[in-house]
Amino acid sequence: MRGGVVCPPHPQKGNASPRPERRFVLSQSVRAVERALDILLCFTREEPTRSLTQIAESIHMSKTTVHRLLATLENKRFITRDKGTGLYRLGFRFIEMASLVLQDVELHRWALPYLKRLSSEYGETVDLSILDGSQVIYLEVIESPQRVKIAAAVGQHLPAFYTASGKALLAYLPEEQVKKIISDNLTEHPNHSPISMPEMLTDLRATAERGYAIAEQEYEQDINAVAAAIFDADRRPIASIAIVGPSFRLTRDRLPALGESLRKITQAISSEVGGVALSAIVAKTRNH
Repeated sequence: MRGGVVCPPHPQKGNASPRPERRFVLSQSVRAVERALDILLCFTREEPTRSLTQIAESIHMSKTTVHRLLATLENKRFITRDKGTGLYRLGFRFIEMASLVLQDVELHRWALPYLKRLSSEYGETVDLSILDGSQVIYLEVIESPQRVKIAAAVGQHLPAFYTASGKALLAYLPEEQVKKIISDNLTEHPNHSPISMPEMLTDLRATAERGYAIAEQEYEQDINAVAAAIFDADRRPIASIAIVGPSFRLTRDRLPALGESLRKITQAISSEVGGVALSAIVAKTRNH
């Protein structure tokens, strides 16, 4: 106190709060980034080109603000504008950035964290596979931590219809293609299946309706499995994830709950990564 006046304490070094004007500038910068991203995200497969007015109406923003942000995005090559029509579309910079993402990404490496999480949660073997002709090929396998366990080998091929992994994929393919695959499976393993082609097709229709496939001791005795498909942007099955184990642990009563959980996880994967990106990843994986 000096002369009856209370002096405010000196601010402590290192503990000073950001100045109000600095906080305002930061919040404005973040908002500008959000608006620019909103513009980019308004372009879709169904609407790859849009006018200034359409963009402004879609994201509920003034045309003046949108025009200013579009100019910046165009300068950085994230947006291009057709000089003839005045319509905007995504720019070639995205192709360059996508190539960086895909440069070192293959399906099995990308999916590994999801597979490990599933195996840890359920204590069983979890595998990732894709269709290869009339067979499934296993790209990644996380073995169960339990003493008694079942696991395919990475790179192993098995007939598609006799595995949950394969049925999860076949259930969403055109019927003529499915019949050809089943016919090939029956030819390759003539004494393996006790059921007829119509019964097989009925099984696949049930698989599609519930969203996951079940295989109870169909390829090997005492092994049960459940699997669900991962889809691309056009709702085509591109890969499947399966939980596999001995039938005394993966009992018939337990399979539906596991299947439902697996279906939700594969749906989340499709949404999280994006169907278009998944298609590109699978294509790159097949080329290797």
